[in-house]
Amino acid sequence: MSKRLQLSWFDSRVAERAAAISAGQAVPAPPRDAATVVVARPAGDGVEILMLKRPGSMAFAAGAYVFPGGSVDAADADPEIGWHGPSPAEFGARLGAAPELARALVVAAVRETFEESGVLLAGSPRGGAVPVTMTDPDWDLDRAAVNSGELPFPGLLSKRGLAVLADRLIPWARWITPEVEPKRFDARFFAALMPAGQEIAAYEAEADKLAWIAPGAALESARAGELMLLPPTAVILSEFAAMADVATSMAAPRAITPLQPRVVVADGEAWLEMPDQVDYPLLSAVISRRTAAHGRDTRPRDRRLWERARCVRARPEPLPDDARRHQHVGDRGAGLVRRCRGGPRS
Repeated sequence: MSKRLQLSWFDSRVAERAAAISAGQAVPAPPRDAATVVVARPAGDGVEILMLKRPGSMAFAAGAYVFPGGSVDAADADPEIGWHGPSPAEFGARLGAAPELARALVVAAVRETFEESGVLLAGSPRGGAVPVTMTDPDWDLDRAAVNSGELPFPGLLSKRGLAVLADRLIPWARWITPEVEPKRFDARFFAALMPAGQEIAAYEAEADKLAWIAPGAALESARAGELMLLPPTAVILSEFAAMADVATSMAAPRAITPLQPRVVVADGEAWLEMPDQVDYPLLSAVISRRTAAHGRDTRPRDRRLWERARCVRARPEPLPDDARRHQHVGDRGAGLVRRCRGGPRS
């Protein structure tokens, strides 16, 4: 039985486009290859996940809490980038990609994680991560140069004599944006443990906040309408929330199936239909277009709110006390970053 979510902010334009695509009168935008990393660390009896809050000015998923990640760049396919770990062909078999694309996806995952959080999953060509910290002025300057485009990421690795530590990345999931969306991604998700001796540091152009958050607390906050989660983020958080031992669970073999929600139209209403095999954790948080209590249309007229139809209960408010106890936040403010120590902790 399919799972259909009726969200508050789908409007007539979404229904019209979905109907046009279904009738062959419109062509879906091709999805861009993208890579996302779920960085985890043990915390007490559970796990914490590194998440960032996207600025409200962003065109995609504004205000949502997400994992570090982004689109593959042409430079990510550079064959001269140092590599340590399973071969690109092995990654490709897991990710449903040719070896060349698999290599670019892994490099993009490492690059985006460094750009957005300061965490560098790279090290000696023989293995072993380096103790990167943005309190080191040299690293801070290099990261700023990478983010500005002045220093290409392959150039940073070459300058530092580093290789991508592909063995630190575990292929985790693959989600494809619904066809109705004008901006689409074919996103491969990876999981990685936070390297010891490194720190997280927010980059203000990419994140309003950078936080370690317990996955269960993030889901509860989303159910309460206190933070925004995209459906893939919510599903993956629920998987990590169920882990008794994060390292053991991450090491277990995992089959990856492409997952693509779709927008369907029924009686003039647009619904987000989740894949059958997905156990969506936020069904109780979804708001119907018309409330049973008042029988009125709750759909906002503001386009930005409509664009948040991709998210559940989109209200970019501070985390509640329960979730805040599980986070360390790097906020936007004076200077480029604010810092928070990472790595495993008991």
